[in-house]
Amino acid sequence: MNVNDTEIAWAILQKSGYTRAKEADEADVILLVTCSVRDKAEQAIWNRLQHLKALKARRRQACLPLRIGILGCMAERLKEEILHREKLVDIVAGPDAYRDLPRLLAVAESGQQAANVLLSLDETYADILPVQTSAGGKTAFVSIMRGCDNMCSYCIVPFTRGRERSRPIASILQEVKILSDQGVKEVTLLGQNVNSFRDMSEVQFQSAATPVLSRGFSTVYKAKPGGLRFAHLLDQVSRIDPEMRIRFTSPHPKDFPDEVLQLIQERHNICKQLHLPAQSGSTRVLEAMRRGYTREAYLELVQHVRNTIPGVSLSSDFIAGFCGETEEDHQQTVSLLREVRYNVGFLFAYSMRQKTRAYHRLQDDVPADVKQRRLEELITVFREEAARANEAMVGQSQLVLVEGPSKRSASELCGRNDGNIKVIFPDADTEDAGGCKALVRAQPGDYVLVKVTCL
Repeated sequence: MNVNDTEIAWAILQKSGYTRAKEADEADVILLVTCSVRDKAEQAIWNRLQHLKALKARRRQACLPLRIGILGCMAERLKEEILHREKLVDIVAGPDAYRDLPRLLAVAESGQQAANVLLSLDETYADILPVQTSAGGKTAFVSIMRGCDNMCSYCIVPFTRGRERSRPIASILQEVKILSDQGVKEVTLLGQNVNSFRDMSEVQFQSAATPVLSRGFSTVYKAKPGGLRFAHLLDQVSRIDPEMRIRFTSPHPKDFPDEVLQLIQERHNICKQLHLPAQSGSTRVLEAMRRGYTREAYLELVQHVRNTIPGVSLSSDFIAGFCGETEEDHQQTVSLLREVRYNVGFLFAYSMRQKTRAYHRLQDDVPADVKQRRLEELITVFREEAARANEAMVGQSQLVLVEGPSKRSASELCGRNDGNIKVIFPDADTEDAGGCKALVRAQPGDYVLVKVTCL
């Protein structure tokens, strides 16, 4: 999401005449796009600002002013602190204020600090074509919605990115078509709660039926009837270019109706890979998190997904040491990791966020060393089970989208298969797919058939 926000900001700035500096030392303006989901992400920004403090001082001595800005969720959450701490930051812009960047920068040019952190009920940047940050890249992110209404008790997102609102489907399809024409081979549809997408821009669809949640799931908000839903969008996007892979993230497990799962199973260019963020394996903790499902309902969904999409690759998020988590709760998460056997995982120790329900209603009572120990245990178990899950690929041929040279060796290439698993393979001549037996060298954006020999 931050990559996409960066690309939106670049599109706005370019229209106002700004160009990209090759190095930070050459820049007149440095903007940091930030995240507030975890404390570690914010600490990285504070550390980065300390490095920029020295650069700004050198530029001032040379009579070359440098303007520094903080964009995104951290700007929304900590506006006052950012502006007042050492008076280092010149502009602050929240996730819905990127259109205001040229004005904010103009104010900063006069020597004043400037800020806009107003959240919007309708801003989706639908009319702005993001500037791809990697020139000639073969993968791209397309934002289809912003904000979140789920109000999970640990999560800051509804307070930093606002309420859910979806882009008109027509604008999404236009952007994907442009990317296809530019040679992009893989698009990831983005949103904080992507599969609750609901386009209300077309009047004839505003009174459509109320969506059905996954069995055993509930929400803290009332059902939202009407609109064109995610299944319709996914169908339309996948038809634009049969050779373009389609992924999406991040979903909530509650929003996986059968029509979405069946579409993924049927359409060859929609990747057979799903992100099912569990967060915990304990029903008691899930209730405290306000996730809207039990362990049993989650496992039933996993089984239904695997029955509907054979060979699907699964990823998930987990939080170690949430408020009130006992050792028994932790062991239930360990056992969920072993039972589901995810291919990819994102695991973090809990960090309390201001404004959230947990901040106001719960106590962050799991000691830091216990959180860290539990996190390390979860990571160990996840890696063991992921290795077993991915063993099924050994001996098989996988269709891999080439991304570029491998970081570990100049003589190797890397790419990802349909399940979003990274595959490393020799940079060697291969047979042309056209059937003429000519030997060619694989390039970024090519699909190559790779036989997996080891993990």
